[in-house]
Amino acid sequence: MKDLIDALAADRTLPRDELIFLLKNHENEGLLEYLRYISDSVRRTYYSNKIFIRGLIEFSNYCRCGCRYCGINACNKNVLRYRLGKEEILASCRTGYGLGFRTFVLQGGEDVVMDKEMPDIVASIKENYPDCAVTLSLGERSRDYYQELFDAGADRFLLRHETADKEHYVKLHPKGQTLENRIRCLYDLKDIGYQVGSGFMVGSPYQTLENLADDLIFLKELGPHMIGIGPFIPHHDTEFANYPAGSLKLTLFLLGMLRLMHPNALLPSTTALATLSEQGRSLGIQMGANVIMPNLSPDNASTNYQLYDNKLITGSEAAKNLESLKKKMNEIGFEIVTDRGDTKHL
Repeated sequence: MKDLIDALAADRTLPRDELIFLLKNHENEGLLEYLRYISDSVRRTYYSNKIFIRGLIEFSNYCRCGCRYCGINACNKNVLRYRLGKEEILASCRTGYGLGFRTFVLQGGEDVVMDKEMPDIVASIKENYPDCAVTLSLGERSRDYYQELFDAGADRFLLRHETADKEHYVKLHPKGQTLENRIRCLYDLKDIGYQVGSGFMVGSPYQTLENLADDLIFLKELGPHMIGIGPFIPHHDTEFANYPAGSLKLTLFLLGMLRLMHPNALLPSTTALATLSEQGRSLGIQMGANVIMPNLSPDNASTNYQLYDNKLITGSEAAKNLESLKKKMNEIGFEIVTDRGDTKHL
């Protein structure tokens, strides 16, 4: 099986059946360790031991969508909703800049009420911090609106495709949300000129290993600059409350595969990984991830931005504890750097 890892590293892809075969053997400890060694070597070729940080600002938990896995979906009446105003967002950026962040990630539900104000917010951040990148994660919008945000100064956009299988997509989303539109958005964003991020959940309800292989193939076709994956973790107020969480080991195995398939991509070690396991963050970094996104949101915001149960918002997840995070990364041989952290040339 190690020869398939070597082939994946050399060719950056494999036939679908071989991808599935590798995924079926993700619990093989020797194979996982070999993949960790190869993926870490590939990452160091492009990024050395550098870990890039992004300041996450969760600006709104209002959402028009009813995604069945998400704790802030429009159907959940138990969420304490909030929106951050422009000055609160700029204050979070000011705090983050002082701590050394040079990328700000504005993430929210699909809150159309903020659409009118968002271009001005983006422009203000760029005016105050011209050496910083602005990343947006706002969901599905029209091409014209994506263009307006890009013209205001947005550099990057994160939009997970969630699953590349149409039947699986329907099981995760309500009627009216389609995989075709999600993919249209991703290609619009790339065509406009954004650095584009996509990705998927690992272990979402009804997911198969074949689905995951198709996700890998879709991402290879898309060629994103960033790829965010994390384990599915249920939320108690959703339809999937009683479904099991995704596998830590499978998530790590997929991170390693993605590093080999996209050697110059930016791969976060996500909060979901850290929520699932105390060592999840470090294990993700050791498998080839090179981005961490500490939370810059005000306390009242991060407390109510609960996409899944028990989401970590304190400790090294909080931007104010950056020194603790730096120490943890140093202990496993990595260095957090003050840098925009752009993707190496694709």
